[in-house]
Amino acid sequence: MKDHAANSWEGRADAHNLYGFTDLPSVAERGAVVLTHGHGPYVVDVHGREYLDANSGLWNMVAGFDHPGLAAAAKAQYDRFPGYHAFFGRMSDQTVMLSEKLIEVSPFARGKVFYTNSGSEANDTLVKMLWFLAGAEGAPKRRKIITRKGGYHGVTAVSASMTGKPYNEDFGLPLPGFLHLTCPHYWREGRDGESEAEFTARLARELEDMIAAEAADTIAAFVAEPVLGAGGVIPPPEGYFQAIQPILKKHGIPLISDEVICGFGRTGAVWGCESYGFVPDGIISSKALTAGLFPMGAVILGPDLADRMQTAVEDAEEFAHGFTASGHPVGCAIALKAIEVILDGDSDAPPLIHSARALIPLFEAGLAQIAQHPNIGEVRVRGLMGALEAVQDKATKKPFPGDLNISEKIANTCTDHGLICRPLGQSIVLCPPFVMTEAQMAEMFDKLEAALTAVFDAVA
Repeated sequence: MKDHAANSWEGRADAHNLYGFTDLPSVAERGAVVLTHGHGPYVVDVHGREYLDANSGLWNMVAGFDHPGLAAAAKAQYDRFPGYHAFFGRMSDQTVMLSEKLIEVSPFARGKVFYTNSGSEANDTLVKMLWFLAGAEGAPKRRKIITRKGGYHGVTAVSASMTGKPYNEDFGLPLPGFLHLTCPHYWREGRDGESEAEFTARLARELEDMIAAEAADTIAAFVAEPVLGAGGVIPPPEGYFQAIQPILKKHGIPLISDEVICGFGRTGAVWGCESYGFVPDGIISSKALTAGLFPMGAVILGPDLADRMQTAVEDAEEFAHGFTASGHPVGCAIALKAIEVILDGDSDAPPLIHSARALIPLFEAGLAQIAQHPNIGEVRVRGLMGALEAVQDKATKKPFPGDLNISEKIANTCTDHGLICRPLGQSIVLCPPFVMTEAQMAEMFDKLEAALTAVFDAVA
């Protein structure tokens, strides 16, 4: 264990910060990485060391770390009108324009938007909306929320209850009424001899059985990420949403697409639901919504939910919910610019979604090459999001012992090579910024392969 001097950046970070989602033994040994600035897809620490950030910050910095148009939009709005709320029928013009734009680029012909400060708060808000509706429509028992094991929907008490991760047991969660179906991970959850189509059919039957057991009139919604992101980049099995959506429709249960990670280009389409051919009843958005430059989330309601909420709110005379910074004018101005940069292009630069699509074949090829390694059991990829599952034995899918902390070792070794990637369970996750060049993509895989070789040679 290193002794970080009290006056060092690492020592100062330890003295006054309570780390979240951080492997504390690694920080005790290595110290925190304290960053000062970034350029393109790179970030630079207080010691001048440069890292290629293959995680886009936390899935969100899709335009890199120094996009001039986004910074200019923020500065201009701070000069013009630096802050306000969206309470009491008052809001900024930027808020109005962003809501119009979000409906325009959504899968919905019309709808309504409610703003939060994060994806967690957006999912929390969605649940309160559904509970509000249940009471207003005379169905107070309709409160249960169905999600999947391995899914990630946030960290507030309600959104953490939606999140199907075992660490939430440390907080005494989930709350009652939050139900979790099998993780839709065919490679790990499929049974011996079971085809992918049969796996999908089994998951659909499981949903039908849960609805029957719980009673449809007690279920408020089914919430799903198109691709499970923080679950380890797990795309759904073939035909998954086409199998489950008719079941939900039959029972009058809304399908909500949690697009916090997938939305605005990560899967190669504007929305993850577009990539998988389904239209949900509502969308949760955050992260790339502002390209990471402002904390913002949004609940986007499609026509049916929007109309029902409007009626319920009119009957109650108000929806008693909101946040001080909901619809913040600077955040909305940044989001409007981010959507322009991603979908339309900026200052003669092509749309970033086009750049992302051009990088996807290179990304897939690089992952396919690494998949040949004897200690990589599975490679999962959709668009510009991918994961490498480390295994001790490829034939049996046997994982490394948990106390070896294999993904943390790989991530730390990547950092030593000047590459930031994310450990998740036994997987390493990559979600590069859309501004990455072909040369930088090659650099990412060169550094990753060097790290994998060093770690696997050491534990062999």
